[in-house]
Amino acid sequence: MSLISAGQMSQRVRIQQPTVAKDALGAPTQTWSDIATVWADIQPISGREARMADRIAAVVSHQITVRYRSEFNDPKSVSQMRVLFRDRIFSIHAALNVDEANVSIMLLASEGARNG
Repeated sequence: MSLISAGQMSQRVRIQQPTVAKDALGAPTQTWSDIATVWADIQPISGREARMADRIAAVVSHQITVRYRSEFNDPKSVSQMRVLFRDRIFSIHAALNVDEANVSIMLLASEGARNG
């Protein structure tokens, strides 16, 4: 079992999930609601350029480590979540329970692929 020291997680991030609300005309609109505000360690993994909507966009993959939370147990809901760090948005693709020990979660995320 791998222990996490407090100094490893020095970035304060917000975990969000999409919610559907109705606007003034009653039409559904997607908004984002906070699930939690947690300490995290954010490490870049790789970068690439991708063609999106007929233009080139930079996409950077990151590994974001947080303490274990049960919200990350459902892969379908995890893939819809995002992480906010300052003015940056990270789209979560997967959540890995490190060593299946329920101590830390490694979020595999990308920045720049979509706006969340």
